[in-house]
Amino acid sequence: MSAKVVFQHVVEIVGSAIVALMVVGCEVGPNYKRPALDVPGSYRQAQAPDVTAASPNTPSIADEDWPAIAADPALENLIRQALANNLDLRIAAQRVLEAQAQVGVARAQQLPSISGGSSYSALQIPSNLAGTRSDGSPATSFYRGGGFSASAAWNLDFWGLYRRQTEAARAELLASQWGQKATRTALIQGVAEAYFDLRQLDSELLITENTIKARQDSLKLTNALEQHGAGSLADVRQAEELLHAAQANLPDLRRQRSIEENTLSVLLGHNPGDIERGLPVDAQPHPPEITLGLPSDLLERRPDIRQAEAKLIAANARIGVARAQFFPQISLTSMGGTASNQLNAIAAAGNTYWSAAGALSEPIFDGGRIRSNYHLSQAQQQEMLLEYQKTILNSLKDVANSLVTYKETEARRTEQAEQVKSAEDAVRLARLRYSGGNTSYLEVLTTDTDLYAAQLLLAQAQQQEAASLVQVYVAVGGGWK
Repeated sequence: MSAKVVFQHVVEIVGSAIVALMVVGCEVGPNYKRPALDVPGSYRQAQAPDVTAASPNTPSIADEDWPAIAADPALENLIRQALANNLDLRIAAQRVLEAQAQVGVARAQQLPSISGGSSYSALQIPSNLAGTRSDGSPATSFYRGGGFSASAAWNLDFWGLYRRQTEAARAELLASQWGQKATRTALIQGVAEAYFDLRQLDSELLITENTIKARQDSLKLTNALEQHGAGSLADVRQAEELLHAAQANLPDLRRQRSIEENTLSVLLGHNPGDIERGLPVDAQPHPPEITLGLPSDLLERRPDIRQAEAKLIAANARIGVARAQFFPQISLTSMGGTASNQLNAIAAAGNTYWSAAGALSEPIFDGGRIRSNYHLSQAQQQEMLLEYQKTILNSLKDVANSLVTYKETEARRTEQAEQVKSAEDAVRLARLRYSGGNTSYLEVLTTDTDLYAAQLLLAQAQQQEAASLVQVYVAVGGGWK
């Protein structure tokens, strides 16, 4: 029998086993079916009257790409840099590659393994040990020989053990892909919010610098009035107090701004450094109306929901893996090859060999390990089901919270702007009254302090309104396309 014939025998045995498995093989354990979910027909939006009501044909703000939401050219550029260089996003991409490799490892267990090799050996024997032949001639003092062999082994996946493992690995791959998209969404949100925080600090710094300039002018006025007997030293000291209070805020604002720039730099994947600026915080665009899809769209849009469902699918498949352990495991092995002590006779028919064998093993006693592992897989599947349901509830909460936050921050910003206008007029009138000798400097001090505080609160309200729009966008599942 030639080496070719031996290899054909091995292939025939493996092929017959494959056909048998395709005919009678099965998969134990439950097949995944999306659980019944109590998803409302519309979002809670009673406190957001200008949100378009949801319907099957209503477009969603989530359908917009993120540049339409972050409509500041500088912010758009920062987000692009972050998507290209952020290390967390690159780590998430590597996790996807790891999961892809795990699928390959799991899938390989379904297939037979075939190996082959060859050998050659030579031995020189001392002539005084080789002896002599019967005719008196010296025996050979040299031996050489070799051959080649091939073997195949296969654990038949009769009960779907390895197929369920592959199913679980594919689900984990899907979970890692959705995890990468969730990281991308969180990155866009993080960059946008950090940018708005930075622009708020820029605004507060500008307000403080303008306040310092106005208070320096006020101090000059009180000094002049005091020198001409129209004012008092107490007025001068109060003016100095106002000036120093504003100047004391400058170092802390500069510190916060530098920290925010460093935070943004890391998100961009850069060393700490300066950040480009675009529109000021009070000029960030806001849509007049927010359109939403149906809450059930979250099941397909939100990366965290899709990731949780993929983990549930994996846990469901592992129940089948654990259940298959109860049943007999069938394995096939075969081997063949040639061997000879004459190199020119290795391929001769009389120097070939082959063998084939099958084995069946059934667990008899394992101290309850298999049953406990089965119960463990069921409990883990129930845990993942609860996590999936919890993620959906949290997503509905995120949408409701972001909607009411957006509307209420808009109302707060409007009222705060009106307060600033009133405070500015109050300061103007107080200074006129003081310069005319009709009131004490205490009125100027009070109104000036109120104006400065109102301006800072307005900058904070503008930042919160800008950030809340991004929160709405992310909550309804936008940001990862």
